[in-house]
Amino acid sequence: MEFWPHRRAKRQLPRVRSWPLVAEPSFSGFVAFKVGMTHVNMIDDSESPSKGSEIVRPATILEAPSVFVYGIRFYRKETYKEPAVDIYFAEYAKKFGIKNAKHSADEIPKFKENPDITDATCLMFFDPSLLDFGNKVLMRFEVPVGGKSVSEKADFISKWLGKEVKLSDIVKEGDYIDVTAISKGKGWAGVIKRFGVARLMRKATGKIRHVGVLGPFHPPKVMFTVPHSGHMGYNYRTEINKRVLKAGSAAETTQVNAKGGFLNYGNVRNDYIVVDGSIPGPAKRLVRIRKALRSASESKKPNVLQISLKSKQGA
Repeated sequence: MEFWPHRRAKRQLPRVRSWPLVAEPSFSGFVAFKVGMTHVNMIDDSESPSKGSEIVRPATILEAPSVFVYGIRFYRKETYKEPAVDIYFAEYAKKFGIKNAKHSADEIPKFKENPDITDATCLMFFDPSLLDFGNKVLMRFEVPVGGKSVSEKADFISKWLGKEVKLSDIVKEGDYIDVTAISKGKGWAGVIKRFGVARLMRKATGKIRHVGVLGPFHPPKVMFTVPHSGHMGYNYRTEINKRVLKAGSAAETTQVNAKGGFLNYGNVRNDYIVVDGSIPGPAKRLVRIRKALRSASESKKPNVLQISLKSKQGA
């Protein structure tokens, strides 16, 4: 019941339902693609018994494409009117086929001072054709921004309107982030693989890999909590408090590219981050990043001694 319901994700871009409240104007999230895993040698700076010693940690590499701000979205109080007002950067709006926009950038001061406006968010897009695999469709997404008021948020987004946002503008080394992605799809699976049901004795029912009983006489129905066979995997999952061990630019990709490239991915060409531990999904999976929602640890730069560049082809 921990991850109920077991249903297949409907789209590649995960939906983030909760965002952190940040007082200073800043972007609350970003997108990246999962490259693969490696391991790093670092000095343990936690309070564990190995504090101060060199340890080996598993790590995941995420590559971030170039992201551009193409608009700003204002939300109203009333639901019976236009619930949201979108203002686009004219040059980028043409790429999405938006020809006759209702509002222009000159109306931003009018909306940000409107008492009916409750929030302002940032509209972004990225071009996956700049990565090392075949996806070429421009993908749009929405990201909240920090700020104490709607006016402060709108002023911050206006400065970035039409400009490129780098991963380094949002995430620094030592920061804690939450990662939302779609897990690996396993296809159709039985109850033992899907729910961990115990195997039965053959003499009991003549079957082994199935659930023992479907439920009681009353209520006379099969409850949704009873394990059944079905589709396993390809679900939205969120990993919280993942520490950023290293953040690099496109000019520093030689520090993380494995010999022969990463399995099922290739080489890193753009900005990247190295995250402690694992994250959901296979290589090339789209990942949404947000600032940690409930981190209890302070952000401090880790002392990474070495990142393994050993070939992954034999893995």
